[in-house]
Amino acid sequence: MSRIGKTPVVIPQGVTVDIKEEHDGVVVKVKGPKGELQQKFHPTMQVYIDKWLNPKDGKEYDAIFVKPKEGINPKTYGLTKRKIGALWGTTRALINNMVKGVTEGWKVVLEIHGLGYRAAVKGNTLELHLGYSHPIHYQIPEGIKISVVSNKQKKIDEIHVEGIDKYLVGQVAAQIRDFRRPDAYKGKGIRYADEVLHLKPGKAAKK
Repeated sequence: MSRIGKTPVVIPQGVTVDIKEEHDGVVVKVKGPKGELQQKFHPTMQVYIDKWLNPKDGKEYDAIFVKPKEGINPKTYGLTKRKIGALWGTTRALINNMVKGVTEGWKVVLEIHGLGYRAAVKGNTLELHLGYSHPIHYQIPEGIKISVVSNKQKKIDEIHVEGIDKYLVGQVAAQIRDFRRPDAYKGKGIRYADEVLHLKPGKAAKK
């Protein structure tokens, strides 16, 4: 049994949810102020909308519920009961990410460290100067917004990656970071804002 999977996903005001059963899975479409997302989930999962009583405020809310379909044989799908439980929790988490994406959106902040290292957005392209002989031009994918913000306190540039699809936002941020990963000795390069670096001590000069 999945503790996470049993927790309902409350549907905020201004959000509509459409659920459609298909032979190879269940399609969930979520539409909100920031956009629309659609995803197909495993056929062993049942996704439905029902009323949920919040024990904290005593009020009823429309919510999305997820549970394994009754009477299914996990072996039919090459799964075990444990994997069904994991799939249950994952399905609920992904739907929650969709709801948050269309209401609040997702953001990953990257920091640029290094003398002369900088970035700029030009049209639909992110231009990066990272100490190479030529600048890097990264085509910004559809559904992603990138902005370069000056952090005056740290005296560095930040790259803000935003969008409604959590996976896509994370993927784009990882691709940008890969252009110049943090140096192991001085930390020069691109890092996540909350990334903790364990720098190696500098090599001692030969006598």
